[in-house]
Amino acid sequence: MQTPALPDLAHTAAKPVHWLATAAAMAGVVALAGLLQPRTATATATAPEQRTTTRGGAPVPAPDPAAARFPLECGTVGTTVARHATGDLDGDGRPETVAVAHCDAGSGTPPAGVYVLTRTNGAAPRVVATLVDPADRTTVKELDVRDGAVAATLLGYSSPDVPRCCPDQEEQVSWRWQGNAFVRSAGDFARSA
Repeated sequence: MQTPALPDLAHTAAKPVHWLATAAAMAGVVALAGLLQPRTATATATAPEQRTTTRGGAPVPAPDPAAARFPLECGTVGTTVARHATGDLDGDGRPETVAVAHCDAGSGTPPAGVYVLTRTNGAAPRVVATLVDPADRTTVKELDVRDGAVAATLLGYSSPDVPRCCPDQEEQVSWRWQGNAFVRSAGDFARSA
């Protein structure tokens, strides 16, 4: 066995004091880096995705519902966007689109979903909230966005015996963004359609 000609290197036999000195030095570097942040790195800075206008000064367009993929299972018949409305729902200065979509049944009254669409950085519109699920078996007669709220008239059925072609109940509902979710305010199905 041959012994090395060089003495042991200090870093190959680190002691706890070496680890503590390294940790203290790293903590100092991190703390210093935190203090030397540029002025634009604050929470109030306007991020590019929060701009209300494009670089050319034109308003940011609302998401196009025709380009969205809705969470509907329609098989081969595809989907139809029956109605849509736009407005700034969450107060960020950028418009969202609310779309009423259903399967393209061709006839009858297919149940509809009401979806909120948004777009970030020019990407395709994406569904960020479902206000009415098609499983609720309702259709949407009217849809409007005003003053940051979504308003709709929903048509439904009083019992399973009512033919699906002919809803017999009507409900006025609205949704408003509060905190981190849409909160629904509604009447009841008291009025007949």
